[in-house]
Amino acid sequence: MNNSKLTLASKPTHNNLEDGYLRFQLNKQAPAVLSMRYTQEAIVVPVESVTSMPNMPVCILGLMNWRSHIVWVVDLPRMLNLESLDNRFRQFSIIIIRVESVLLGLVVQEIKGTTKFMPDEIRSPVGQVASSLVPYLRGCVVQQKEILLVLDAQAIVQSSILHGN
Repeated sequence: MNNSKLTLASKPTHNNLEDGYLRFQLNKQAPAVLSMRYTQEAIVVPVESVTSMPNMPVCILGLMNWRSHIVWVVDLPRMLNLESLDNRFRQFSIIIIRVESVLLGLVVQEIKGTTKFMPDEIRSPVGQVASSLVPYLRGCVVQQKEILLVLDAQAIVQSSILHGN
């Protein structure tokens, strides 16, 4: 088995009141989570496995082959108008998400693991974060004195930045 892959199989839980989330660093400053409902896999791949495409928005890094699917790969911090990732890295940490039939690879700084919290712990992000982030968030959660951004996978996939309109 390749050690650079973290397969996220959903296990039945005894307590379905809590929702599971993949936890990661968007960039040095921004911890975030994404619902496991939309998360297919978290992988680390060499930079060379992403083929850049001409005439694309700067946040779109290119295409890659993932399990016999061609997937667009997006620099998520850049898409969200945050400080971009350090491009000296020789590999990408990518979260593969699926929203309905759409697959998308989201490049983040570092994948941290999983966490759980109750849906009612999600607070409004308004006033907590830059207004440009708000359309891509379900809200914020405070865990261990840290504010986690709760990203909205559907809003990311449907973003006008990715659809050129």
